[in-house]
Amino acid sequence: MEKMGLNEIRQLFRDFYVSKEHYAGKSASLIPQNDKSLLIINSGMAPLKNYFAGVETPPAKRMTTCQKCIRTGDIENVGITSRHGTFFEMLGSFSFGDYFKEQSLEWGLEFIRDYLKMPMDKIWATVYLDDDQAVEIWKKLGLPEERIVRLGKDDNFWEIGLGPCGPCSEIHFDRGPEYGCGSPDCKPGCDCDRYLEFWNHVFTQFSKEEDGSYSDLEHPNIDTGMGLERLACIMQGVDSIFDIDTIRHILNGVVEKSGVEYKDGQAQADVSIRIITDHLRSMVFMIGDGIMPSNEGRGYVLRRLIRRAARHGRNLGIEGKFLVELSNRVIEVSGGAYPELVEKKEFIQRTISVEEENFAKTIDKGEAIIKEYMEELKAAGQTVLDGEKTFKLYDTYGFPLELTEEILAENGFTADTEGFKANMQKQKDMARAGRKVGEDEAWKDADFELNVEKTVFTGYDETQSSGKISALVVGSALADSVSEGDKVQVILDRTPFYAEGGGQAADTGFIFTGENTVRVDSVEKKDGFFYHNGVVVSGSIKVGDKITACVDHIKRNKTARNHTATHLLQKALREVVGTHVQQAGSSVNENILRFDFSHFEAVTKEQLAEVEALVNDKINEFLQVETAEMSMEEAQAAGAMALFGEKYGSTVRVVNAGGWSVELCGGTHVKNTGEIGAFKILSEGGVASGVRRIEATTGTGVLVKANEAEAVVGEVAETLKANNAAVIDKARALAEEVKALKKELEELKKAAMGGEVDKMIAEAKEINGVKLVTAKFVDYNINDLRGLSDDIKKAHKGIAMVFATVNGPKVTFMVSLTDDLLEKGYHAGNMIKQVAAACGGGGGGKADMAQAGAKDPSKIEDAFKVAEGLL
Repeated sequence: MEKMGLNEIRQLFRDFYVSKEHYAGKSASLIPQNDKSLLIINSGMAPLKNYFAGVETPPAKRMTTCQKCIRTGDIENVGITSRHGTFFEMLGSFSFGDYFKEQSLEWGLEFIRDYLKMPMDKIWATVYLDDDQAVEIWKKLGLPEERIVRLGKDDNFWEIGLGPCGPCSEIHFDRGPEYGCGSPDCKPGCDCDRYLEFWNHVFTQFSKEEDGSYSDLEHPNIDTGMGLERLACIMQGVDSIFDIDTIRHILNGVVEKSGVEYKDGQAQADVSIRIITDHLRSMVFMIGDGIMPSNEGRGYVLRRLIRRAARHGRNLGIEGKFLVELSNRVIEVSGGAYPELVEKKEFIQRTISVEEENFAKTIDKGEAIIKEYMEELKAAGQTVLDGEKTFKLYDTYGFPLELTEEILAENGFTADTEGFKANMQKQKDMARAGRKVGEDEAWKDADFELNVEKTVFTGYDETQSSGKISALVVGSALADSVSEGDKVQVILDRTPFYAEGGGQAADTGFIFTGENTVRVDSVEKKDGFFYHNGVVVSGSIKVGDKITACVDHIKRNKTARNHTATHLLQKALREVVGTHVQQAGSSVNENILRFDFSHFEAVTKEQLAEVEALVNDKINEFLQVETAEMSMEEAQAAGAMALFGEKYGSTVRVVNAGGWSVELCGGTHVKNTGEIGAFKILSEGGVASGVRRIEATTGTGVLVKANEAEAVVGEVAETLKANNAAVIDKARALAEEVKALKKELEELKKAAMGGEVDKMIAEAKEINGVKLVTAKFVDYNINDLRGLSDDIKKAHKGIAMVFATVNGPKVTFMVSLTDDLLEKGYHAGNMIKQVAAACGGGGGGKADMAQAGAKDPSKIEDAFKVAEGLL
């Protein structure tokens, strides 16, 4: 058996199945497409489920992939065992109703024997208990019957609920008796480590029915999966995935960075080294596919991995940020097979850097709080940290629940996870309380079924069309007719009205039936029907009436300008800011466009100016905007941009602006970019971790904003008693004048306070050898008080100062002590808590100086008396 590198094995597998007329598909994104049942892709067949279910047509009946996968279900074992990892690659071969069992096993054995050159006396196979056909195929292929093991349903039958299912055959490698349990009956199925399963061939030939019976599928399928890292362990003769060539390269980087020796994998330091190594792979691939750190969903998984790796780096003694540097090693070994890692390197590393930096700001405080909590538990003889405190660590200090659990477990404690979930739900309920009812609420009480043809949309080609009323809905029930003043949902057989969707606002307008009129205020689409929501403004209408539907074409044109400009904006951002920019949301109406996109920091003024100029250049080039329907494969070949997570059918609509911007889109657009007129960015800001938002306007919208700006300048000019052209100079002059006056005021205040120092010291009360200086000020800030305190400390000893300054209804206290009093045990932080409490306030600070806020200025003298009492 020849030793092979992981990248070499991947390519060999692909080439083998291509030689068997398989279509070689690229790995799908880790973000599931059109599959809400999965958070992250976790198996080779997961992206292909719709092909197996017959919902979508595969690109070919034979297919092979190497799919990147993430699994975190047993993350607590990562680093501890030699085989567990959160990221792995799954080699797969698939048949969608083409070849079946015999061909799958024959090719599998051929690849193992002739390409991997594994010794055949080391190969075993397991089959389902009743699968005599698989047994006969293995025997025919030359595998001795004594190395074919029949196992039950739990081991060798694949099914998930109802629907397609079937037996499977797993191929095992005999690692030798030194890995075994010593039993003479040891064979695959035994709990020991001798037999390593590395390739599963699933024969999807049945369908499980509701009564528990199984029927034969008309077109049986093949789904095989082989873990690339596990196969590499066999081919490289190593026991741990952390010792195969590519992963060991990353691990060596961790060792070099930490200066800690990697031994046998058993020491605690070894566990930390392995955790960092594994999590580096996951974070790089996840960010490369557009997943951003956040507090929910996929983003939470990523945040947890980054922060867990960062903490284990601290455990190894690594100071400062280190994950970005080590991420280079992941890209070095995987960038050839996954070029997107190289293309998005800057974005990946910047995202890691920002997240690591954010965690560094809170980890010290968080770990100190956990330590304090554990000491409290120990003192109380308890072992479970309550849910409220666990949630505080998550909400305030950014500690994922699992990280808190890990730290607690290391010290013999556990967390109240149910209490944590209850606190999490409480916060969500509070956040949700003020929100509007979701869009599905409008339909949930409907008690009707529509038995009419679905609405045909004609709005791409016209803004006025004739048709007839198919149905009328009032409230939650169907109606035969409606009259003036009635609110109604009108369903037409055909309509030019665009229904809200894809980020574009719905059209508005009117529906006419002779002298009768319905004003259309919004349009929604559900299950192929267009619901025109509006009010009968004159006459009455009934089901079956012939109508003329008229869209507000001026509003439509303005919306189309903004929508096409959004496409140009995305393309410009990708050119100026980077190709990592991906749409994260959008909203387009007749007045404004909003575009959310993935980016790790604020877009600079210079970049915004460049983006704006580039979009306007493309507008002025008068590029033709063409739309065409084509297959998804054709659209991808044409370079069309698609949205992560967006559901697309087999046929898609492509909007092409002069070959410069090409996107999949179902919205309405201008025919030529020149129709947009002009483009102006109004604002840029952050809306979530790793997501930025640009708001902009086009056409006459730019004129509206220019008029608004002109009006503001006019008002400012009038206030400053200057003409518009001189506003800037006048404003600068005033700013300089204010600055000079402030400086003069500060000097006067300082002089006034300085003149009072001698008097304050002379009038100070002496208590137990300490002089207490108290003073009340009005409209002074805390810096003024600190300056006064510093002046007194320079010239005197044995002084305790208690100052109060009143600013409106609020009071700020400061307690300051000279250094000699600190040596005697006096503590300003302890004093101020009781001093401020006399005025309904609170605070704290260090031994030499502390400050606090309070609410009741009338009690300041009472606070000074508390200070006397303390001394």
